[in-house]
Amino acid sequence: MIRSELVQKLCEDHPDLTAREIERVVSSFFDSVTGQLQKAGRVELRGFGAFSTRERDSRKGRNPRTGESVDVEAKRVPYFKPGKEMRERLNV
Repeated sequence: MIRSELVQKLCEDHPDLTAREIERVVSSFFDSVTGQLQKAGRVELRGFGAFSTRERDSRKGRNPRTGESVDVEAKRVPYFKPGKEMRERLNV
């Protein structure tokens, strides 16, 4: 499911709200999650899972096109850990 499909599904489920209002809610949600992760925080949605970031050390990489060795800088990457309820629903 992509973002526009999510907005469309919410529009169908909530006909009393306009598509513009739903789009603002979805954008606000994603902005809040992103903002918290930028501050190295954690976002936990009970029954769904938890979003956090993990540190990746710098390393030597390889350019797949040329085979040349390149330096890859250290960085933070997003990480998602599914909640217990989600894992159980997926494995019924």
